[in-house]
Amino acid sequence: MYSVFELFKVGIGPSSSHTVGPMRAARAFLEDLRARPEWDTVEQVCCELYGSLALTGRGHGTDRAILLGFEGEDPGTIDPDTIPARLARIRASKTIRLLGEKEIVFDEPMELLFHPEALLPRHSNGMRFTAITRSGQRFVEEFYSIGGGFILKADALDPARGGLLPEAPYPYRSAAELLALVAREGRSIPDLILANECSIRSQPEVEAELDRLWSAFQACVTRGLHADGVLPGGLKVVRRAPLMYRRLKGTREREDFDVMDWVNAYALAVNEENAAGGRVVTAPTNGAAGIVPAVLHYYRLHVKGADDPGVRRFLLTAGGIGILYKLNASISGAEMGCQGEVGVACSMAAAGLTAALGGSAAQIENAAEIGMEHNLGLTCDPVGGLVQIPCIERNAIGAIKAINAQRLALGGTGEHRVSLDQVIATMRETGLDMQNKYKETSMGGLAVNVIEC
Repeated sequence: MYSVFELFKVGIGPSSSHTVGPMRAARAFLEDLRARPEWDTVEQVCCELYGSLALTGRGHGTDRAILLGFEGEDPGTIDPDTIPARLARIRASKTIRLLGEKEIVFDEPMELLFHPEALLPRHSNGMRFTAITRSGQRFVEEFYSIGGGFILKADALDPARGGLLPEAPYPYRSAAELLALVAREGRSIPDLILANECSIRSQPEVEAELDRLWSAFQACVTRGLHADGVLPGGLKVVRRAPLMYRRLKGTREREDFDVMDWVNAYALAVNEENAAGGRVVTAPTNGAAGIVPAVLHYYRLHVKGADDPGVRRFLLTAGGIGILYKLNASISGAEMGCQGEVGVACSMAAAGLTAALGGSAAQIENAAEIGMEHNLGLTCDPVGGLVQIPCIERNAIGAIKAINAQRLALGGTGEHRVSLDQVIATMRETGLDMQNKYKETSMGGLAVNVIEC
């Protein structure tokens, strides 16, 4: 059983699958090797990237992530401001410090290889790491970055069996099972998910971790609202959130559209930070990182009666719904298209907001279903392989959709014809049927119809 804190992970941009996951994989490969006696004789390391990682890896920062992972960095703790100097040192000296301990020669063009026409068998985001010792002995290990910063070794079991909560008191694999638990136990959805989290942490620790996530969301929004400039990568995309923020600061929220402007600003702020390689929270991915915090800011700052317990209910419920997608489909754009990122985030945020506002379990499930139903078929077609166009605006649209999904759900009784389980199954089937050119390869859609300037 997954923990909500596996869905929400602090990391760096621009991509959870192409930046966070590969950094974690490169570090994990060397940590495994360091436990062997041959570690002291390693003289060469190499990484080969396949599929989507090879096709859009440079625009998504995969090359940089691998180098930093080799040096032992973790996406949750690395200081983004130190990265340019670190990369400049590695490339200028043609050396790398394995796990920060052992310096070896590293010729990046020869030892970081992109294979855009090839795939490894289990996932489009495949990596093969090789280490060679002084005597010529080779150690090879394959990893997959399966979305949201999750990584999987080639010989690992089905990832849906994983997670941090093996002894969870209220395990569930479907929304129907979750609703049945609510009915049987007489407890709310966030209460049940809190109880599961408390199987490995005390309640004060869980609440402190939820508060830390809320603080991380706030910090990211604040940075994004104040950071002017042009995003890196060559598309010359100008940050818009700071200008929107300055215009909104002097306005009074007389009508709903003023509040929606704030939601747009919050979402743009996060995803512009992500595109710049700043610190964000996977929610459940980096490409969709702006939706949950934008809707959470809407709740906390623009809804009368909002409070910190409501923020916790929001995060617990959003994470609990995200777990259903992780278990029964995927949160990887390379597998599902953007419906698996923005669609899932919209569904999570809609459910979280409904819970924060006191909605019933049936209304929460309805909101989550609405949030995904109207993102079905959404493709992942980043222009130039960068997490900028259409990704940044897509988060603002997704946040507004989530709020509207909550309104529709709370406006009804929770009774509806299409269940969340049915829409998750449909999302999975749609993703499997979707052509690969629409799944984070930049080989179709906007990626080929927008001229890069």
